[in-house]
Amino acid sequence: MRAYTEMMQLLVSVSDAAEARAAVEGGADIIDAKNPSMGALGAVLPDVLSEIRREVGPIHLVTAALGDAEAGNAIEQLARELVVRGARLVKVGFAGVADAGRVEEIIERLAHGCASVNETSGVVAVAYADHDAGGCIDAHELLPLAARAGASGVLVDTADKRGAGLLDLWSMLALESWVSEAHAHGLMAAVAGRLRLDDLGVVADAGADVAGVRGAACVGGRVGRVNPERVRALAARVALQRSTI
Repeated sequence: MRAYTEMMQLLVSVSDAAEARAAVEGGADIIDAKNPSMGALGAVLPDVLSEIRREVGPIHLVTAALGDAEAGNAIEQLARELVVRGARLVKVGFAGVADAGRVEEIIERLAHGCASVNETSGVVAVAYADHDAGGCIDAHELLPLAARAGASGVLVDTADKRGAGLLDLWSMLALESWVSEAHAHGLMAAVAGRLRLDDLGVVADAGADVAGVRGAACVGGRVGRVNPERVRALAARVALQRSTI
């Protein structure tokens, strides 16, 4: 089941309102609030999320990273606050959390917490393709847990942003299998992990709903600044894939 559209959408992670403006100008479909200096899923402050939401306006979907779910109560409170401030979806990772029951409990509590603030909001559960280095839940094992717990979608990413990219770790067949399995569970399937311009066609061919980028949209890498021209090139590549379907 596709959560948004039959065509893959481009998500650009931004750290503040100015970057959000650049991402919208470049043609991003989804604006994702994230602090890249704090790791793969670094969370922005609630006030920053409010500024991003105001800058983006009502048309674009805004998502927000929560971080990894080690401190359960703190992350639930942050999730509710970010939904209050305008995030439609919040993303949670599981670095250091490999117990399936614990993962399912965390997702369920976050989903209920978000829905209590805004019934149209939801949770995206994140697995890391380089999980052997971080010791988190396996990407395939996550799928039935996320579906049972009420997640809106799943994301496969990489935890080590200085290491190999997703498509260096997974074959096209492996990615296609994961996306297909996610859809079979009724979940939106998002893909990230040091994706480059030329990777977008592979991700689209695998059937992903969302391709997420940060470094490829920036001048100076993922800790640089989002550039509208770079986003425009990425958006054009996604549009090209749409036109060939």
